[in-house]
Amino acid sequence: MDDEPYILWLDDCDRTSMSLVGGKCASLGDMIKANINVPPGFAVTTAAYRDFLVEAGVGQEIQKILAPLAACPDDVEATEKASLTIRQLMGSSPIPAKIEDSICRAYQELCGECGVADLPVAVRSSATAEDLPDASFAGQQDTTLWVRSAGSVMIRTAICWSSLFTARAISYRVAMGFPHDKVLISVGVQKMANARVAGVMFTLNPSNGDRSTIAIDASWGLGESVVSGMVTPDNFLVNRITKDVIRRVASPKLLEYIPDAEGQKAVVMDVPPERQTALCMTDEEVQAVAILGECLDVYYHYPQDIEWALDRDLPFPRNIVALQCRPETVWSRKPRESIIRQKGGPLDFVVANLLAGVRTGLNHSRED
Repeated sequence: MDDEPYILWLDDCDRTSMSLVGGKCASLGDMIKANINVPPGFAVTTAAYRDFLVEAGVGQEIQKILAPLAACPDDVEATEKASLTIRQLMGSSPIPAKIEDSICRAYQELCGECGVADLPVAVRSSATAEDLPDASFAGQQDTTLWVRSAGSVMIRTAICWSSLFTARAISYRVAMGFPHDKVLISVGVQKMANARVAGVMFTLNPSNGDRSTIAIDASWGLGESVVSGMVTPDNFLVNRITKDVIRRVASPKLLEYIPDAEGQKAVVMDVPPERQTALCMTDEEVQAVAILGECLDVYYHYPQDIEWALDRDLPFPRNIVALQCRPETVWSRKPRESIIRQKGGPLDFVVANLLAGVRTGLNHSRED
């Protein structure tokens, strides 16, 4: 629609704006509204992407390129060729001036808000069919860390748009039955967390689905090293009720993502030997991150997959920031076992009913 904005600030986003800002940015806005510590930023909306396709005259051409794939969904070579053709077409198409001006003004406003010229930002894709409970599109579109200058943000935004048509994304949409022309993409531009440590967290145990524990993976530097699988992270398991750390596994963390000397981009560096096998977090930090996870689990009423960081520029515990949150999609799909079993002694029956009462009380408190 003509009155839809090209820019929406993250604190104005929530799940009701999913069609305009995609799953990732909607989740960030929801977390801000829940008083979770989230770095500031804005979304380049799907309206900007849609108008780019129309005004650059590439939308119909993209559909023509994709159409033959319907007859051969398993043809890897054809899918990769279509992906390359589409991304080259989009990359060579000019962005309308009104869209470019909106993005550049928003970036300059964010720089002013943070008091930093050429503020380092993360530029992340946020598709409308992403971070859903019944489908995991995670990692299919582009993300670039430590981007600086309005011009660089523009370039990375265009790359995010075209990453909607990677071969992997095209194939997955076909397999899941998502029409290509119904999936739009927003781009999140968010202040970088200057991470000393970062990682991912599940508000259940991903190895067995146990919801009484919270699992945390962490490594030195920016979280991309963990998300991409570049390192084997340290692993912590936390009791969800008491927040006691019940398992600590130190892994050899040989590499880390950090800003380069001029701070113009993120680079991969060797971790100094004295830090390679040392745990990257204290128990106090692990427990504080677990509390963040518990808050988000309660807020969404659903197990979560969370990206987080410890910002070296902020004091503890304000340095714990949430960078992304999406529904956990593996164990959450499986039915939970009944607490009360048909067989068992009297004590089993009493304990089961006590637990059921506690959970009923928790459910009522969440709904109030």
